[in-house]
Amino acid sequence: MTYSDFQGLKLSSLGFGAMRLPQLEDGSVDRETVRQMVDYAIEHGVNYFDTAAPYHAGMSEPILGEALSRHPRDSWYLATKYPGHQHSKSFNPAATFEGQLRRCGVDWFDFYLFHNVCENSLADYMNPEWGMLDYFVEQRRLGRIRHLGMSSHAEPEVLRQILDGPYGKAIEFCQIQLNYLDWDLQKAKEKVAMLNERGIPIWVMEPVRGGKLAKLSESPASALKALRHDASTASWAFRWLQDVPGVKVILSGMSNMEQLADNIRTFESAQPLGAEEKETLAVIAEGLRDSIPCTACRYCCDGCPAGLDIPALIAALNDLKVEITFNTVMRLEALPEDKLPSACLGCGACTQICPQGIDIPGAMTELAGIFEKAPKWADVCVERNRIAEMQAAAEQSGNA
Repeated sequence: MTYSDFQGLKLSSLGFGAMRLPQLEDGSVDRETVRQMVDYAIEHGVNYFDTAAPYHAGMSEPILGEALSRHPRDSWYLATKYPGHQHSKSFNPAATFEGQLRRCGVDWFDFYLFHNVCENSLADYMNPEWGMLDYFVEQRRLGRIRHLGMSSHAEPEVLRQILDGPYGKAIEFCQIQLNYLDWDLQKAKEKVAMLNERGIPIWVMEPVRGGKLAKLSESPASALKALRHDASTASWAFRWLQDVPGVKVILSGMSNMEQLADNIRTFESAQPLGAEEKETLAVIAEGLRDSIPCTACRYCCDGCPAGLDIPALIAALNDLKVEITFNTVMRLEALPEDKLPSACLGCGACTQICPQGIDIPGAMTELAGIFEKAPKWADVCVERNRIAEMQAAAEQSGNA
């Protein structure tokens, strides 16, 4: 296992993510397989384990905590997150944090993150009524949190705003979505540069894009096989990350022993990709995108009577054409109604001035249709809040 140094700690380069734990036929988490996977991971040098309050309808934390408790406390680091993006008083800082410690069966968290600080959650995170930042900085001072960070899917402009504000001064590391597809598609390259400029270490989430980069179609998979015949498709995504500057921990949400064993083989030694291999992945990424060739010159914005941020909306469409993700949907949900793609008047002034000749009204219509049908974050929050309220009621009943 390769390791990274973080403030004197030796962290495994591969982090065990607990968002996609193995499940039984009824949808519940397979506790026995989780135990076996945690045992195997620790035996092979993995020492960083990551969960969060909402994962697996609130069951990820206690199940992972139970599996880890069978090993010496100094053999693993546990990270979880505060769900301040979920807009519910069920998630007030003190009650949530105390409940997480109980559910995980620990007296402190080695790493604790503000979960998904982004466009449509920033106002809540900054709201003094909630007192999120002050509370968790104090818990760090008390030693109940050893290291404080945040995860974010924000656009670079919003991430810069966050990092230049009070959260940027308080956090010690930042977790971002980073892989060879999103290097350009979600402007991860800009985010990496921004974090490196500020000396903030990078934790990687979605290194294989929710499995998409581990299950390529026959043609790109064959091209990779020709370069490294014994390497799994997933290993290419991990090795691409190995020489990205500032990266300390690469999280993988593994769902079975086979995935875990393959990832551990990948991280047995550092094998960054060569120039030809990186170029092959760049070609594969371009093929996955099916992108509208917008260069973000913004000529279209000058004469738009609706005042739409057309390049940003096209970027969202390009992303959603690859995969419907909550991250992009949430960014659209954060927009005022008159700035959504449905507000396009279809006048065509933008197309007339576009150097690329893009049918922008058509793109806005396509994006509006996708957005209308996509699951909404508010609906997810309602369900997660219902689960959180049930957990809180159960804990209060147990303490009575």
